[in-house]
Amino acid sequence: MARKMKTMDGNHAAAHASYAYTDVAAIYPITPSSVMAEATDEWATEGRTNIFGQTVQVTEMQSEAGAAGTVHGSLAAGALTTTYTASQGLLLMIPNLYKIAGEQLPGVFNVSARALATHALSIFGDHSDIYACRQTGCAMLCSSSVQEVMDLTPVAHCAAIKGKIPFINFFDGFRTSHEIQKIETWDYEDLKDLVDMDAIDAFRKNALNPNHPCQRGSAQNPDIFFQAREACNPYYDAMPAIVQEYMDKVNAKIGTDYKLFNYYGAADAEHIIIAMGSVCDTIEETIDYLTAAGQKVGVVKVRLYRPFSAEALVAAIPETVKQISVLDRTKEPGALGEPLYLDVVAALKGTKFHDIPVFTGRYGLGSKDTTPAQIVAVYNNNEKQKFTIGIEDDVTNLSLKLGDPIVTTPAGTINCKFWGLGADGTVGANKNSIKIIGDNTDMYAQAYFDYDSKKSGGVTMSHLRFGHTPIKSTYLIRQANFVACHNPSYVRKYNMVQELVDGGTFLLNCPWDMEGLEKHLPGQVKKYIAEHNIKFYTIDGVKIGIETGMGPTRINTILQSAFFKLADIIPADKANELMKAAAKATYGRKGEDVVMKNWAAIDAGAQQVVEVQVPESWKNCEDEGLDMVHITEGREDVKKFVNTIQAKVNAQEGNTLPVSAFVDYVDGTTPSGSSAYEKRGIAVDVPVWNPDNCIQCNFCSYVCPHAVIRPVAMTEEEAAKAPADMKQLPMTGMPGYKFSMTISALDCTGCGSCANVCPGKKGEKALTMAGLEENLGEQKIFDFGRTLPIKEEVIAKFKETTVKGSQFKQPLLEFSGACAGCGETPYAKLITQLFGDRMYISNATGCSSIWGNSSPSTPYTVNAKGQGPAWDNSLFEDNAEFGYGMLLAQNALRDGLKAKVEQVMAAEQATEEIKAACKEWLDTFGIGALNGSATDKLVAALEGVDCDICREIVKNKDFLAKKSQWVFGGDGWAYDIGFGGVDHVLASGKDINIMVFDTEVYSNTGGQSSKATPTGSVAQFAAGGKDVKKKDLASIAMSYGYVYVAQIAMGADYNQTVKALAEAEAYPGPSLVIAYAPCINHGIKKGMSKAQTEEKLAVEAGYWHNFRFNPAAENKFTLDSKAPTGDYQAFLKGEVRYASLALKNPERAAVLFEKNEEAAKERYAYLSKLVALYGKE
Repeated sequence: MARKMKTMDGNHAAAHASYAYTDVAAIYPITPSSVMAEATDEWATEGRTNIFGQTVQVTEMQSEAGAAGTVHGSLAAGALTTTYTASQGLLLMIPNLYKIAGEQLPGVFNVSARALATHALSIFGDHSDIYACRQTGCAMLCSSSVQEVMDLTPVAHCAAIKGKIPFINFFDGFRTSHEIQKIETWDYEDLKDLVDMDAIDAFRKNALNPNHPCQRGSAQNPDIFFQAREACNPYYDAMPAIVQEYMDKVNAKIGTDYKLFNYYGAADAEHIIIAMGSVCDTIEETIDYLTAAGQKVGVVKVRLYRPFSAEALVAAIPETVKQISVLDRTKEPGALGEPLYLDVVAALKGTKFHDIPVFTGRYGLGSKDTTPAQIVAVYNNNEKQKFTIGIEDDVTNLSLKLGDPIVTTPAGTINCKFWGLGADGTVGANKNSIKIIGDNTDMYAQAYFDYDSKKSGGVTMSHLRFGHTPIKSTYLIRQANFVACHNPSYVRKYNMVQELVDGGTFLLNCPWDMEGLEKHLPGQVKKYIAEHNIKFYTIDGVKIGIETGMGPTRINTILQSAFFKLADIIPADKANELMKAAAKATYGRKGEDVVMKNWAAIDAGAQQVVEVQVPESWKNCEDEGLDMVHITEGREDVKKFVNTIQAKVNAQEGNTLPVSAFVDYVDGTTPSGSSAYEKRGIAVDVPVWNPDNCIQCNFCSYVCPHAVIRPVAMTEEEAAKAPADMKQLPMTGMPGYKFSMTISALDCTGCGSCANVCPGKKGEKALTMAGLEENLGEQKIFDFGRTLPIKEEVIAKFKETTVKGSQFKQPLLEFSGACAGCGETPYAKLITQLFGDRMYISNATGCSSIWGNSSPSTPYTVNAKGQGPAWDNSLFEDNAEFGYGMLLAQNALRDGLKAKVEQVMAAEQATEEIKAACKEWLDTFGIGALNGSATDKLVAALEGVDCDICREIVKNKDFLAKKSQWVFGGDGWAYDIGFGGVDHVLASGKDINIMVFDTEVYSNTGGQSSKATPTGSVAQFAAGGKDVKKKDLASIAMSYGYVYVAQIAMGADYNQTVKALAEAEAYPGPSLVIAYAPCINHGIKKGMSKAQTEEKLAVEAGYWHNFRFNPAAENKFTLDSKAPTGDYQAFLKGEVRYASLALKNPERAAVLFEKNEEAAKERYAYLSKLVALYGKE
């Protein structure tokens, strides 16, 4: 039968097939599986029906454990139920997997398999998570490609129903889940025809029901538990045949040949690989290449991993085999081998292949690219029984040596690679491009996107292939026909032109004419272009972006249009029409004006491409090398890390690092402060300071998300040594001192937040945004400022807990990978200025952990004494408990030291100086702001004293001082998955501070709804606008009566923010600070440069309320927000998360927005009553 061809990724393929058989979907966001749940929610909102003629009932739970419990309950009550998850989320479901399997319920868990957090977090793909579930009793079915996901997902659903065993239906995270392919899709009538309706009836009839009640989930004793457990054996024995039955039905419909184990390769193969997942396509492609040269090789692709059918495996292996190599995409330290290898060895025991040597290899952990050259190395290996591929292991010497790269893609395949800047829209535009090509030509198409962990401003690499034969190249492009560089700074950072084939095309986005190209292009780039006959084009996307109203950073559709003109795949007029249709579909929810701007950009992009006539002289250019960092100054641990790890990784050369480079970092520890050496230079415009208009308020520094703009106080002597072009002012209030505002141009992201808040003088701002290149000289001024000591006398004058005074303290969070204009980092940075030299930070997984510590960038840094925040991340769900554990450790160690100090103080031999030092330390024991200096005095008094107890105290001096324990995380953590822990830790009464960055959405995973999401807000999992109001976390915490609670919004009240943070930290008990944090997911129409303004408008409209509840204060409750005066509805419509609903469904929007405003008014009335209530005390 013929099926419709559509271009989609693996997640959408799974969701499409799964939706057909699903009554209920219980979901929770996690990368890279969230897309499946998002698609299911969107389709249900749009009214798509399943094979039963109903829309799927979709519900978002508070965690994956909650989702699994909901799946269990829904199945028990007779609804076919599905969920979508990965990694840590799948592990949270394990207890319910046992229960669902034990109760023979036909649930399907669709998993885009992902690495598990060990020494570090990896959001990328391998099989660690699914292997951790192999013992649960769930059947496990694997797909190797996007097409196979579409084809085989129905098999998982149908077999689960008929066989009464739940399925984990899995495929590779990212490599399959996010790879876009042109595939054949199922029609739901065909899917309905596949399933056994009688089995569905039997399932529903057997469900819990008061009309024919029974009891399940009993407690069994030793006399019967074992026997009852063994009674399930026949169902597992029968399952392989059931799966093959449904594979055969699929085969009959679409002409495929799916089996439990599929063999591909030479009929008389002598060396075969056994593997599962996306690597199988690469192996097949490599086999085609090798068998064409006469080699006898093959592959057995594992599809049904559990139950594991030894009989089916043996039947798939050629009789001629002499060696078997099993590839596993996981690592199980301490095991004799990885899981698939152990299963294969056990399966072959006692068979005709009993004596065939079986080798075991690891590959592809954390989405490590697996190439044809690596597969060739496996086939060539007959020495190392245990091996790894894709890395250089010079420690345990397990890695196989690689030969030269080989080209195995089918002839005629066109390979394109696009280098973009995170958040510039390159990835989104390329997703549209591949769909345009796939859906509007007869060509096959593939797209895959490779990027780093920075929230925005990082490197993105889009890999697009298209051709007239199916594409099985599940690895990155190394030889391209077309390369586009969307950021001109990249030409000196990365080898990209060198990946072009002879006669290929290079498109560079830059403002340079021929003179500029001569100046800026490095010699090796010019030489390669000239010698290899590269067709070279430029386009000034920034200029076009400004002219069309897109802005200087949103260049995506401009470059997309240029690509279609140069690639000449689709006639120009048709391409223009299709791009505009795609832009309307993508950006329509943002309003007609945004669509029109994109259309203008598309027109301009095609018209303004400039062909460069390559001079003959370029053939004689010298290799200038890449701009790779090599530092000679700084702390030794940082120097080593930057020079060995960071420089390579940031040059996209991290894959070349050997295992030995990581022996000092085996436990995941990395030195603080490495982000200062990145100097990415990604801003288009940077702030320029005009001292004539400056009132020295320090607002700009206060709000800077990346700590790139800082005030400097200088003595006359220091000022005299400053760079000649350093602008200075006499310092207000500090005679004899000079003031300057310094800007780290190369660390700036160009958000403009500083210029936005600058009050200036007489209507003229002291900060204006101007081009990076002409203002690079600011960097040496900033670097000079960093060499100057912090002026304690200046801080004492202006007070460190004021807006102005705090900014003369060193920020110990700097140059993070947060988005330009980020609403979270200004708060975190300020906290480090206030308490960073004595902070512990426990950080929930999420945005704040990714911008807080994504290797190789460590933005938390140290002061001149080497002190700074001690930061760690455990998981998403347990962050409060993790931080609480840190606190308990400190308390235990300090209590032990306290007893010793008391002993010393009571000793007759103690001098008066020692007793005084002991007394001061004991008197300030619980006061962090004072105990540090008391500790210094105590250590000074006890050092060198001939006393065992004194020596013990001095030996443990790092634990003496009272530290400041902080727990950082977003609203998804605090309101949802981690709420139980947050509540317990607050209830403990201990001195711990919880900081919630409230973006009102799951920011890190792409903008899913949380309990912090307000009524009417459109988010993933709330496609039709959220129905219910935001959870009142602050009031829940205040109900204890002994928890300090504050809500803050920096842009609305700078003073209240710093005051609340200072009070929270000083309070000798638990504190909760909830900070309003605008986010790119909000779609602020004014742009993220106005994030602080948005906070101000939120408070003025009454959308957000600032207040402080301090149990230690005379007046416990202070409502810092004034009565609302702003236009509430206008505020809502200024953000796409609300405005899009008004465009899509104005009637529903009107109702929900009214509910939103009423809830805000009720909240303010309630807070006003608290003022009256506590005012009477």
